[in-house]
Amino acid sequence: MRFQTKNGGLGLVVSAKPRMNHKTMNMRKLRKNQRGFSLLELLLVIAITGIITAAITTTVFQVFAMNTRTANHMSAVSQVQQAGKLVSQDVLQAQGVDIVSEFLKLTWTDWATGDGHEIIYTWGDMPSGALKILWREHYINSSLDATTKVAEYIDTDPTKTSCDWADGVLTFTVTATLGEESETREYRIQPRSGT
Repeated sequence: MRFQTKNGGLGLVVSAKPRMNHKTMNMRKLRKNQRGFSLLELLLVIAITGIITAAITTTVFQVFAMNTRTANHMSAVSQVQQAGKLVSQDVLQAQGVDIVSEFLKLTWTDWATGDGHEIIYTWGDMPSGALKILWREHYINSSLDATTKVAEYIDTDPTKTSCDWADGVLTFTVTATLGEESETREYRIQPRSGT
């Protein structure tokens, strides 16, 4: 708005109220006419958000639980395979196979050097629980050469882990258990001739 001053100059009138155009009037109308959310609508949104959050959380925990079970099963498989591999290698070399109180005793004489080899498989305790460690002691000419940890988490229940010698074949059954996951394998090994 313009006005003319007493001395003939032009000046501006500054109003304390902002000038309202069409958009400003519509915004005011919306603000005046706008109602908030009802309590029922807010409770409904909170309930739906809670259900979605619970579903996502449950899914994440299931994924973590599945990863733990899978890792335990893979570790059990690895322990059983390691035990089967070492026992099989030693039995294939053996000229003598004895099922002893320790667990298993294998003997052979090295044809090239004439050295006498004796392998004794024994059980050792795990830091906690009833599961055992399978140890391998290797003697050369009755002198201890090496002690090796073959496998851990072995269930020594005779129905789950055992050695049986029949008709020139060693049947070695081994079970490893981690958490709720276990793996059982059976190996049938025929030593070289001379047993």
